[in-house]
Amino acid sequence: MGEIVGAGLLAHVPTIMLPESIRLVINDGKEISLVPGLRDLRRDKFDTLDYDTVVILDSHWATTVEFVVTAQDRRSGLFTSEELPRGMCRIPYDWAGDPELAHAIAGCGEQNGTWITAIDDHFLPLYYATLNLWTFLGDGLPDKRWISMSVAQTGDTEDFLRAGRALGQAIRESHRKVLVIASGALSHTFWPLRELRDHEASDPSNIFSPEALAADLLRLDWLKAGDHARVLDTMPEFLKVKPEARFAHYLMMAGAMGESELTAPGVLYSEYENSIGTGQVHVWFDRPASGWTSGKGPQ
Repeated sequence: MGEIVGAGLLAHVPTIMLPESIRLVINDGKEISLVPGLRDLRRDKFDTLDYDTVVILDSHWATTVEFVVTAQDRRSGLFTSEELPRGMCRIPYDWAGDPELAHAIAGCGEQNGTWITAIDDHFLPLYYATLNLWTFLGDGLPDKRWISMSVAQTGDTEDFLRAGRALGQAIRESHRKVLVIASGALSHTFWPLRELRDHEASDPSNIFSPEALAADLLRLDWLKAGDHARVLDTMPEFLKVKPEARFAHYLMMAGAMGESELTAPGVLYSEYENSIGTGQVHVWFDRPASGWTSGKGPQ
């Protein structure tokens, strides 16, 4: 029987890929906490936990008529971002995939009231919400498999929870030990182009609106306390401040681990920081001694 051995809500912002000298310039001479936070996560979790596969819930990968999970045996090449080619250019990557788990996830889709397809096309595009985290957390660990799962842009909260239930079921029915990573932000509204260079520093005073800042901090308190039920119950209110990808990355993670029954407290591996208006943070959830709850069936 497989299990989720740890999970995280992690920031993938392009700033972490910039040279340190540039990071210091845009952040008033100080290092952003997201970078040492990822290094600490690598040391504490990714280098030490017993796991086979990392599943990235990729908030940048928007599919339309279904969720998609990568099923290649291996992914390698050079990545240049279409969004920010100046800062993310020709980044090398090379990791093993997990076709068996990918097809198992897809096979659990309809049982949970949704649609998931496993795709093994080696020309399938890659997104930096996966690559940036692998660069810090997976590079140099060749025995660990990495796969990504998309966000259905036509989905809502219930759809994302259903996809998470399918993910959790597939892991439990496998023999895999898995880390589940929700790759994305909290509130996610950018400053307009002519203003954003005045708001590049990481201080939360640069978050796009007081309402977004307050909503993020409130949910961060709930996550630290393990009150995932309250996060889920208040999704209609949180959607008003436009969380990244409708917060699908977190919802899919929660769906895999019990939803409102999930009580794992979050440990911060960074400060809560701004990135040109958006709310960014690393939060880690250790597997409870009693295990995760089994989650819910189809609704």
